[in-house]
Amino acid sequence: MNNTPYINACWVKPTTEQTLTCINPATEDVIAEIHAAGPAEIDQAIAAAKNAFESWGKTTGAERAVYLREIADVMERSKQKLIQLSSANNGKPLPEAEFDLDDAIASYRYYADKAVELDQKQESDVPLAAEGVSSYVRFEPVGIAALIVPWNFPLVTSAWKIAPALAAGCCVVLKPAEPTALIELELGQIADQVKLPAGVLNIVPGVGALIGDYLTQHPDIDKISFTGSNRVGEMVMKSAAPLSKNVSLELGGKSPILVFDDADLDQAVEAVVAGIFFNCGQMCSATSRLIVQRGIEQEFMAKLRAAVEKIVIGPGNDDSTSMGPVTTQAQYNTVMQYFDLAKEESLDLVCGGTRAEGFTKGLFIAPTIYQNVPSNSRLWREEIFGPVLCVQSFASEEEAITKGNDSEYGLAATIVSGDKTRLRRVSAALKAGHIWWNMPQIVPVETSWGGFKQSGLGRELGPWGLSAYLEIKHIDYEA
Repeated sequence: MNNTPYINACWVKPTTEQTLTCINPATEDVIAEIHAAGPAEIDQAIAAAKNAFESWGKTTGAERAVYLREIADVMERSKQKLIQLSSANNGKPLPEAEFDLDDAIASYRYYADKAVELDQKQESDVPLAAEGVSSYVRFEPVGIAALIVPWNFPLVTSAWKIAPALAAGCCVVLKPAEPTALIELELGQIADQVKLPAGVLNIVPGVGALIGDYLTQHPDIDKISFTGSNRVGEMVMKSAAPLSKNVSLELGGKSPILVFDDADLDQAVEAVVAGIFFNCGQMCSATSRLIVQRGIEQEFMAKLRAAVEKIVIGPGNDDSTSMGPVTTQAQYNTVMQYFDLAKEESLDLVCGGTRAEGFTKGLFIAPTIYQNVPSNSRLWREEIFGPVLCVQSFASEEEAITKGNDSEYGLAATIVSGDKTRLRRVSAALKAGHIWWNMPQIVPVETSWGGFKQSGLGRELGPWGLSAYLEIKHIDYEA
């Protein structure tokens, strides 16, 4: 197990004395101490990436695709090891960790294909109306990309960034989230196994307060892709502003799930439960605002409560577990603070609102539902990032849309209805970047990911994810 930064295809002992402590959130036991990178290691990683870019940026998409497919193959062969490590480092139940890993593998394979396609369109003629002038466009890699990823989906959000960046011909400096640096460092082992050229992928775990600004302000960084909180996203934008760096941000959400009276209620319950209790609610896309039609509210809430009571809380490595702990002590404390706030606001508690019963250790929280939550409640408006669902009812489709859009965020939404024309109509009216109909949240790699309003800038996944790492160069000439 390597616990140092991975720079220029070497495991480097940092100059700092700082360490990152990785725990198993189900037991609160320390599972690793990671040596934290400092500014000197950031300089070293960027220099390695810049040197590697001289050759990597000139390779063909087909050549880069070979490495991307080999990364996916190694992850496939190492699947059980990575699943177990992800569960231990993040707290996920094993099926969720496997779901994540399959997503990451699919991302590398998808962008391998996109890299090959890029060869075919790297230079494309552009028809012009002007006579006597011809034009063509080139797609070129942005350069050195700083990728900053969160702790809620390790290996997944990094794959969503690394795969398109490498496919485009960029070289990468990856800063993992502090709590889950252990699992992300496995990418260095994988890079060694596939013999990825030195400097193409560099991994610099470290304390954000020490190296975050230093990384994003560095003059040799051409592209920043950040996934995380709005507070830190704002800091990233400020850091990037003086040099007008290319920035992509995937930020917070307070997503609605709208359940209409013509819905299949069992299907709706499944979508609600998965939308807020998967990954213990630690999802920027979590549909944490349930908006249910008044005529079915009583029956639906009874079914929902019965389903929540069947959730089995426990450590991720227990086959019976359906919801694990939250990942960090800080996030546990945050959720508990919202429970205190709910009491101050005298919210109508349906279930939960406490630490999960039966555990003397571990960051376990009971799945929680509050009903009749007013729109000015902080629990209704703020991203909690935990297993907490707030409920309102509505009388008309127009009211449902208004309530759904009444948020500073616009990342995702779910609609449950038996009327396809309504599904299309409501989807068109909602301000959200990704919408599901009558199903749990699944994000195929071919689709786009990103949001409206304060949920971020740009898109990941699909061809849009590749475009984020490409510059466009136009060449005009006399015919």
